[in-house]
Amino acid sequence: MQVETRLKIKSSPNLYRYLRENSYWYKYLNRSPIFLKQLEEEMKEKYRLRPSDKIENISNSLNLIKSFLEVMR
Repeated sequence: MQVETRLKIKSSPNLYRYLRENSYWYKYLNRSPIFLKQLEEEMKEKYRLRPSDKIENISNSLNLIKSFLEVMR
């Protein structure tokens, strides 16, 4: 694995944890650093770190607060 790829992985705790949990990615990263982008996308999808996931979480929180306030009336 290239040094730049290792540094990128070590600098991101989520990426490092995901790589440790899914060790098959080592094989791809050793072949080519191009796979790092795919690894990051898969990690973001699994840990729900995409912008759309964050918006969904906020929406769910607001709906929960709304329902709680309706019950309190």
